[in-house]
Amino acid sequence: IIFSIVAWSVMVSKAIQMRRAKKLNYYFDQEFHAQKKVLEMFDRKLQVEGCPLYMVYQAGCVELDARLRGPGGERSKQQVSLKNMEHVKRAMENVVAQESLKLESGLILLAIAVSGAPFIGLLGTVWGVMSTFAGIAQQGSATMAAMAPGVSAALITTVAGLLVAIPSMFSYNWLVHNLRVFTVGLDNFAQELVSKMETEFLAED
Repeated sequence: IIFSIVAWSVMVSKAIQMRRAKKLNYYFDQEFHAQKKVLEMFDRKLQVEGCPLYMVYQAGCVELDARLRGPGGERSKQQVSLKNMEHVKRAMENVVAQESLKLESGLILLAIAVSGAPFIGLLGTVWGVMSTFAGIAQQGSATMAAMAPGVSAALITTVAGLLVAIPSMFSYNWLVHNLRVFTVGLDNFAQELVSKMETEFLAED
């Protein structure tokens, strides 16, 4: 019961989290491709909390904006060096990793449920068989009355373990697949953003 409650709570919460992130990413991506300049949304101070793409965009723009500003704090530079652009890339890469870890958090509980629940069910099966033999030994005969309690306990525990493991397995595989899709999407967006920043702000050697 405990495994089932934990597994289903993780499944539901992660599904909601990924669905919300996917929806926010879709709307942010449309807004991003509609802008003419790479810092346009940043200058408008657009806020999209909970959107992984926005977090990558914000980190890159904050770093780039800092490199474009002069000693007085005003944005006086029109271009940045290749070294400064590398700092922008690393800032975005760090956020991509952080957002991937956020989406991945909690999946270990499903992995434990997938691998642990069948063994708990197996333990119940063995315990039930032992109880059956103990009942037979006490009564001195292999009657249905002696065998039924132990066999029933064995079957119930086995089924309970499988009822936890099977949904957890399907959910875990689905979540891992979606996590990979999200991570690839974040990487591709970061590369696209870097390319646009380099086209607009990278100084020619």
